[in-house]
Amino acid sequence: MSSLLDVAQPSVSAEKLAAAKGALLRYRIMAFTTGTVLSVAVIVLILKSSGVHHLKPLNTVLWYAHGWLYVVYVLVTFALGLKLSWPLARIGLMMLAGTIPTASFFAEHFVTQQARAAVDQPVSLNP
Repeated sequence: MSSLLDVAQPSVSAEKLAAAKGALLRYRIMAFTTGTVLSVAVIVLILKSSGVHHLKPLNTVLWYAHGWLYVVYVLVTFALGLKLSWPLARIGLMMLAGTIPTASFFAEHFVTQQARAAVDQPVSLNP
């Protein structure tokens, strides 16, 4: 019996994964973009807080950019989760990865590795 809080990768057929190939690429791009902008924004925030006041405009731009990129990241993650039939908890955890500096890099690696492993494994018709 599958639970809504189950985060394990469900069995994904090669056809389903092939259909989600574009969504996986969009997810990877947004994970790297969101993670990079967030990491730079945190570094600039730390520098600004330590007395480098001329970084204030850049800090503002980076945080606005991260906010909008994060919205796109959430939508792309949700679309990929639906295409790959992820449990809701897994979709939520992948979405939260865009709020922690560098976490989206690890989440992207994990998702890509799981997707590739799902293709390599034969899909069993018997549970």
